[in-house]
Amino acid sequence: MTSAGRGRGALLVAGLLGSLHAAFSLYWGAGGHWLVETLGQRMADAFTGWEWLLLPIGLLKLVAAWVPLLAARAGWPVRRLSRGACWVGATVLVAWGGLNTVVGQLVLAGAVVPDGGVDRAGMVGHAYLWDPLFLLWGLVLAAGLARSRA
Repeated sequence: MTSAGRGRGALLVAGLLGSLHAAFSLYWGAGGHWLVETLGQRMADAFTGWEWLLLPIGLLKLVAAWVPLLAARAGWPVRRLSRGACWVGATVLVAWGGLNTVVGQLVLAGAVVPDGGVDRAGMVGHAYLWDPLFLLWGLVLAAGLARSRA
C-alpha cells in the first residue's frame, strides 16, 4: 500500500470524528437538547432563539470533516492549496482542542479559578468531551496528512 493509501485510513477516521462533532451541532440546531448542558449555560443561553445557526455550523463541520479524504482520493487537486488548507484546519483543531482541554482540566482541578465561578457541567463537557474531540480530530487529520504525502 502506498503512503497515500495508508493516510486515507486516518483521513477516514478524522472524517468520522468531525462528523460526530457536526452531528451534535445539527441535532442542537434542529431543536435537540441532549447534552446541551455540556456546552455551558452561558453558551446555551447565547443560542436561545438562535439555535438554527447551528445548522450551517454543523454543515461546515461536515464539509471540513470530509474534504481531506475526498481531496486525497482525487489526488489532491490544486495540491498546495488543498493540502495547505487541510494542514491549517488540523493545526487549528489541535491548538483549540488541546489548549481548551488543558485549561478546562486545570479549572476542574482548582489550579485555575476563573472570575465569576465555574459552570461545572459545561466545564466537564469541554474538558472531557468537546475539546478532546476537537484535539483528537486534529491529531488524526494531521497523521493522515503526514502519511498521505506523496
